[in-house]
Amino acid sequence: MTSREQAPHMVARVAAVLRAVAASEPDGATTTELSKAADLARPTAHRLLTSLAEEGLVDRDAKSGRWSLGPELYLLGTAAGSRYDITDSARDVLEDLARLTGESAFLSARRGDETVCVVRQEGSFPLRSHVLYEGKRFPLGVASAGLVILSHSPAGEVDSYFARRDLTAEWGDDHSEEAVRRRISLTRAAGYAVNPALLVEGSWGMGAAVFDRRGRPAWALSLTGVETRFRPDRIPELGRLLLEQAHVLTTGLKTHSVP
Repeated sequence: MTSREQAPHMVARVAAVLRAVAASEPDGATTTELSKAADLARPTAHRLLTSLAEEGLVDRDAKSGRWSLGPELYLLGTAAGSRYDITDSARDVLEDLARLTGESAFLSARRGDETVCVVRQEGSFPLRSHVLYEGKRFPLGVASAGLVILSHSPAGEVDSYFARRDLTAEWGDDHSEEAVRRRISLTRAAGYAVNPALLVEGSWGMGAAVFDRRGRPAWALSLTGVETRFRPDRIPELGRLLLEQAHVLTTGLKTHSVP
């Protein structure tokens, strides 16, 4: 294999390591933990982490040996913030959702075949679900945010996604292509997605898509809580609030710099 052919493969490995480090925040992770998360051999992960540390993209605690994101990533993120960051626009929306429902409210962003939670607003109800938190990633079709984004994607993109991704190995038969497609149909009909405790027993979630200026489902608002808070008679009301607030955020982004 030539060096030119190796380059894309190496970039993918670096990206996998950086995502693994990000997912371990704020506590960081060991080289062994990161190698498993990135599906790399430990020596390979260590070489990549060492090189990234030399560039300031990751840091290693001298005492614990745990890796964390480095200062250079903060600077890069700040530079990209004006183009991709909608958290300031979303905070009021999340506060309204949490206040009106009592549940924890979240904003998740689509990143390739995944969603990543970027903002959390706690609700007033004392019992909470802890499945979703800032930095947590899920594949599309898993959790309410990923399901609603996938559901509002063009049919061809959905087909391509299932052609390259099998969710059952990690997420079980509830996430087979047939099962997810059934939930996609329900989501398209309702406008919002419902996750009836498919990830953690007793923990429910609902999501609504937020669209960019090109009409693509690029983000999702979601609510999570304990099962007793998502009664059949309450779900339509929660769905209505999610759709209303998602529309508010989508409309506001039309004049925002985010593409």
